[in-house]
Amino acid sequence: MQSQGGTAGRLTTHVLDTANGKPANNLRIDLYRIEGDRMEHLSTTRTNDDGRCDEPLLKEAAMETGTYELHFHAGEYLDAAGDRGAHPFLDLIPIRFGIADRAAHYHVPLLLSPYGYSTYRGS
Repeated sequence: MQSQGGTAGRLTTHVLDTANGKPANNLRIDLYRIEGDRMEHLSTTRTNDDGRCDEPLLKEAAMETGTYELHFHAGEYLDAAGDRGAHPFLDLIPIRFGIADRAAHYHVPLLLSPYGYSTYRGS
């Protein structure tokens, strides 16, 4: 995907709680950069009341091409929402993806329920 006219690249995400029909607020997300077998922790953030992060996960000079992984701590969120039983199904959801154009906007949303999830490259 080509970037548009000098726009600074950024990485964003949001999480929707599809079981309850609302944004997933206060869900912890860790961002890692992957290099070979090594995972470098870059940041930890939480979603706001709209299920989004207050700032891009990567932007400007930190936006580099390469392989990244987001860890969505779904189990903590589902526990707090009272949506898990004695033997929970989902806990940590890792999503590994690549950034090929450091000037583009990469958006990685998560649609979450207690028994499943989906993601896609958003806009």
